[in-house]
Amino acid sequence: MPLDPSFIGRTYPPTAPYEVGREKIREFAAAVGDANPAYTDPEAAKELGHPDVIAPPTFPFVLTYAAAGQVVADPELGLDYSRVVHGDQKFAYSRPVRAGDRLSVTVTIDSIKSLAGNDVLSVRGEVEDETGEHVVTSVMTLVARAADEAGE
Repeated sequence: MPLDPSFIGRTYPPTAPYEVGREKIREFAAAVGDANPAYTDPEAAKELGHPDVIAPPTFPFVLTYAAAGQVVADPELGLDYSRVVHGDQKFAYSRPVRAGDRLSVTVTIDSIKSLAGNDVLSVRGEVEDETGEHVVTSVMTLVARAADEAGE
């Protein structure tokens, strides 16, 4: 059964603050293979005008994917997560994520479409620091694949 388009615009409560640590940034940079010293060396980051190390551009996925779990787990929406694949991801920054940031994410369902029997959701995550300053907007596309003819 297709997802109900009346969920477009539904916003979920902000997540609890996530404290961004230097070690988490270093681990993430190593995992994605990015050796930029601004991600691991506070002095290198300061030379670039940052107060501490900054995170690679895709780091907010850690927070926004977890926040999107509110959408996925919403029983009223009825999304079958066993059929979901991650279709796309975009980030629009106001400033870099920095070590020491305490970030919260508020997610909103921006669109629901049905394409060839697949449900396609666009979920926007607004990431703010503890002062309410916007840091980054994440837009993720989730695709719930259609069941095959045998219902699997």
